[in-house]
Amino acid sequence: MLRFKIKEIIARKEFDEGRRITIAEVAEAAGIHRMTLSKLINQKGYNAGTDTLDRLCAYFQCKIEALVEHIPDSEKVEKNGDDE
Repeated sequence: MLRFKIKEIIARKEFDEGRRITIAEVAEAAGIHRMTLSKLINQKGYNAGTDTLDRLCAYFQCKIEALVEHIPDSEKVEKNGDDE
């Protein structure tokens, strides 16, 4: 599963700039729909397109690794471990 670290990146940007940053502001500046950004933040396992991720990386001026984290599915890991 992929976990999006958007909340953390927004919090860091707020701290660096010394101001509050809304989801609507990020969505508008990145050129994505506010609802898409909200789903990325709030829905576990939401499937984002590469264009959306590219736009967020450009807005936050970060690499994809700063935006997304891979978390192994424990069930799949256990099954793969049994087969070896």
